[in-house]
Amino acid sequence: MGKQLLPLTIVIAFLSACQSPPPTRPPAAQSPAAIPESDPQVATDAQALEPWEVEFQRQRIIGDLLYDALRALNQDRLMTPVDDNAFQRYQRVLAFDPDNAAALEGLAMIVARYLELAAQASRQGRFEPAMNYLERARWVNPDDPTIEAAWVALQAEMNSGDLVFSLDAAQVARRSDRAQTELADIARQARDKNAFLLITAPTDEHARWMFTVMRDAVDGFRLRANIEVGSSPMVRLRVGRNENS
Repeated sequence: MGKQLLPLTIVIAFLSACQSPPPTRPPAAQSPAAIPESDPQVATDAQALEPWEVEFQRQRIIGDLLYDALRALNQDRLMTPVDDNAFQRYQRVLAFDPDNAAALEGLAMIVARYLELAAQASRQGRFEPAMNYLERARWVNPDDPTIEAAWVALQAEMNSGDLVFSLDAAQVARRSDRAQTELADIARQARDKNAFLLITAPTDEHARWMFTVMRDAVDGFRLRANIEVGSSPMVRLRVGRNENS
């Protein structure tokens, strides 16, 4: 007798029961980049650094600022330009670390450099720039006692009665007749007042030429002078002074 076949509906039901359900895929984890910007707290938590990483970055920023500040200080970029100067960078370091010794020392060096520039300008009779330098020094550290002493010294220089003569830089550079005439007149005043000269010029060569012209203008009189390199040519007659003043 032939084999009895099961109805087709029973076979389909049996096969369906034997199949296991497909595995459920777990939800994909969101990467930090996929975190919606609308949830800043979640974004901050996901991107947070370890404490040692934060400190490492802080120290690296401080180191870079100190390096750039010292370079600016050495190039006399003390408080200018506005976005690239030593003072600004030392202040930023102190914002990270208020007791940072290198930054505090750097500010003291800025004050010292301004006092040096003020003394040089005062000696050359450039009193307005000297006052500006002292004002900047006081802005950096109003409690520095050496600034007040520098103001007293500047006031004494301004009241000294010395004569200051500014010359045209282009005329001096060309060694023009006009420059020689002015220098000769200054030399005669120095002779008449028995004054000591302080000669300032953009280069040592220019200053020496200026002295030669003045010396030749008062032949037979011994002119006494010091020479300094400065931004503009000028001559200061230090009346009643000597070369050690």
